[in-house]
Amino acid sequence: MAGRLFGVRGFVAGVLVASVIGAGGLAVVRATGGSSSASSYVPVTPVRVLDTRSDLGLVAVTDGVAGTLKVTGSIPTATSGGVVNAVVVPAGATAVVLNVTAVNPTAGGYVSLRPGDATGAPTVSTLNVTAGGTFPNGATITVPTTGAHAGQIQVWYEAEYTTVGSTELLIDIAGYYELASTGPAGPAGTNGTNATVAITQLSVCDGTDAGTVADELCKIGMTGPGGGLIFFVDYNDQYASFCATGDCNYLEASPANATSGAWCSDTSTGLGLTGWDKSAVGAGRTNTTTADTTCTTGAVQTAVDYTAPSFNGVAKDDWWLGSIGEMMLMYTNLRQAGVGGFSPVSYWSSSEYAGDGAWLQGFYLGYQTDDFKPYAGYVRPVRAF
Repeated sequence: MAGRLFGVRGFVAGVLVASVIGAGGLAVVRATGGSSSASSYVPVTPVRVLDTRSDLGLVAVTDGVAGTLKVTGSIPTATSGGVVNAVVVPAGATAVVLNVTAVNPTAGGYVSLRPGDATGAPTVSTLNVTAGGTFPNGATITVPTTGAHAGQIQVWYEAEYTTVGSTELLIDIAGYYELASTGPAGPAGTNGTNATVAITQLSVCDGTDAGTVADELCKIGMTGPGGGLIFFVDYNDQYASFCATGDCNYLEASPANATSGAWCSDTSTGLGLTGWDKSAVGAGRTNTTTADTTCTTGAVQTAVDYTAPSFNGVAKDDWWLGSIGEMMLMYTNLRQAGVGGFSPVSYWSSSEYAGDGAWLQGFYLGYQTDDFKPYAGYVRPVRAF
């Protein structure tokens, strides 16, 4: 059994989002037989392909035993009429975007999803769990395209302090990546009632011309209108319902860390910022607005008071403390790409764990943990446009 992959006090926060812009979950795990060529993303209506409660995909997930699950080509899927074989992800896909949920683990530990050709014990957790309960998260896993494990992912559960642990596990496929040379054109929005909704993409970012003119189409890693780095683009307008006011089509991280400190001046009173809706992408702004009525100092107030250096003659002051879902994407899409100048420490989110604690995103190995509110976490504000 491996040692703990999680933090001091708690476990990973389930996040109501799978990253469809770059990698999702806690890390990108690459297949040895996968392609290194550019791939394009194809979203699908989520389809369940693993439910150990009904023996769909795998009969059981037990401690220290690697299970392999085929995710490309014709595979068993759950439908309202029962289990039927269907092609959700075509053969040759280079990665799958998943929602994974552990249900009623018998012991604390972690679940790791990996390419089907992975060997040895995992070093990256996709999902950390405690005994009992339900623990969801999102992940993007590369898929081998050649060899004996082509089209497969590996499922691994590592229980703590026991050799007989088990957990029920659910996996839904939400999309996949395929080689750009063979992939379809990206989704296009249409107008009118009952039409497919997609965002209007903006050319207000700075990328290749390095700080001279902010007139490029905004993409991950570019400099946004606030002078920070774009770390999320909601191309299909999926998360607008979690952003109560204004647009959350683009999220940018502040260009530098703000002052670190406790989460809030009131370190004992819960503000109702728990639950998946408070962890989701787009929830950070409303979380911060709620907390700002109570917190006069600390990470929340630091984010609210933050003003970025002037960029193209404008200094933005509409920053907030990101939800744990937003901070996860900041880590995945910026830190893992080696940009942003992040410190290898834990950064506060605006998502509470309980009355006396809140969630943090680790920027060293990507683990999420909760800690007591007096803990001196780092702050990296977020803004949207």
